[in-house]
Amino acid sequence: MSVIIFIIILAVLIFVHELGHFLAAKRSGIRVDEFGLGFPPKVISKKVGETTYTLNAIPFGGFVKIFGEDPHLQDIKEEEKTRSFYYKPKYIQAFVLVAGVVFNIIFAGFLFSVGFMMGQPATADTSRFGEIQDPKLVITTVLPGSPAQQAGLVGGDAILFVEASGNKRGVQLDTTGNLTAEQVSKVIGESNGEKITIMYKRGDDAPKTAFITPVDSIIPGKKAVGIAMDTVGTLKLPVHTAILQGIITTTELTWATIKGLGSFLWGVVTLQSNFSQVSGPVGIAGVVKDASKLGFTYVMSLTALISINLAVINLVPFPALDGGRLLFVAIEAVTRRKIPSKVATWVNATGFILLLILMGVVTLHDIIKLF
Repeated sequence: MSVIIFIIILAVLIFVHELGHFLAAKRSGIRVDEFGLGFPPKVISKKVGETTYTLNAIPFGGFVKIFGEDPHLQDIKEEEKTRSFYYKPKYIQAFVLVAGVVFNIIFAGFLFSVGFMMGQPATADTSRFGEIQDPKLVITTVLPGSPAQQAGLVGGDAILFVEASGNKRGVQLDTTGNLTAEQVSKVIGESNGEKITIMYKRGDDAPKTAFITPVDSIIPGKKAVGIAMDTVGTLKLPVHTAILQGIITTTELTWATIKGLGSFLWGVVTLQSNFSQVSGPVGIAGVVKDASKLGFTYVMSLTALISINLAVINLVPFPALDGGRLLFVAIEAVTRRKIPSKVATWVNATGFILLLILMGVVTLHDIIKLF
């Protein structure tokens, strides 16, 4: 079931992204020859006006065939140049290229806003317009390869009780939900290498118990198990404030994603990035599985977050991505000379192949982590 949910999420996000390109091209008077969801072979095909709409067999992708994107592959007649992407002004080309990213950001804001109307998980420090209800101390991140991960803890688990083997009093969640991250960190830090007991709850499942031995290799000079925690509850808002909270959340997460991706790419350049934290389709499908156990609003939030990541990654100036094509447009605008279409096509094709190879390596790594 989680695979089906993941495919649906991916299909929706790609549809939204390509819809942005499609509507921007139409609005700019550019002819769109095909709007396809998935990759060929074709399953369903229907032509409406000048555009053919297709549903294809391979669900991991989608595309919009815009007239004049690859002029050397098409015979563009003189009277057709006004409908061609290639012959449009640079600002229109940039508008069409960036539209997919903008639609992904807008869609994320829409999902967050609807989530806050329904009642969505939120932390106390991210809520601007209301107090969270039913607060719980939740694990937000589990470090790969850490004792916590080896014990089976995952993001979203709510901590109910923690105790070091040398301390029989323990620290537990009471009816007011007053267990704090500081209390748990104190118990872990003062464990002196002894096993600690953590009772946790995952979604609607019965409480479980994990026995973990803290290590000092994660945080130098301090015992840790490899988790980050925050107090999370449900935030339900009226329509107008839900929309404002959705916009604020989307803006903050987009900026955080940009900074995170920037740091990662800088780490790639300086050979300091940790590729073990990068996930492909298999890894994301696993996260979707965990989110689906927690409820529909969690899946909505995850979808919004993936949409933001898709938008930001697409802006990276790498061939085959929207950012790479925007870079070509910028170069042409500055030099006032068109990059030969054959060169652009070759560079984009090479970039696409490199992205496929990278995706294959990441996916293989995800599969290996399952065993």
